[in-house]
Amino acid sequence: MSAEVRVRAAVIDALRADAGLMDVLNGLYDGQPGRAAPPYAVMGECIASDWGAKGVDGREVRLTVSLFDAGDRTDRIAGMLARVEAVMQALDMAGEEWRVAGARLIRSRLMRTGARDGDGWRAIADYRVRVASAAV
Repeated sequence: MSAEVRVRAAVIDALRADAGLMDVLNGLYDGQPGRAAPPYAVMGECIASDWGAKGVDGREVRLTVSLFDAGDRTDRIAGMLARVEAVMQALDMAGEEWRVAGARLIRSRLMRTGARDGDGWRAIADYRVRVASAAV
């Protein structure tokens, strides 16, 4: 199976397995939901490119996790961002056809949402996950 499909699924599974994150979310969606009530998270775009070395088949997978929250304060969304970061740093695909060589935050942004989107906050975190084929 392609690296981007496996990494995306592994990240979604790992985020859903994190009780601290799921306790504060109304849902974690694979792609933008039709309707959702904040706070919720969305696994967004996932892009893969070649990464490896001589004799090592590898991929660099870049993916986006978006968080949505209502309210005036940033406390809760900051906590959600911290949980996502912890999950990404502990990402493990043991037993899979791809193994994680490293996961790193590329950039994150926090923005206030306006009346059109409902009052609240949106955070977007872009990650780079490098994986190598487990097949030797």
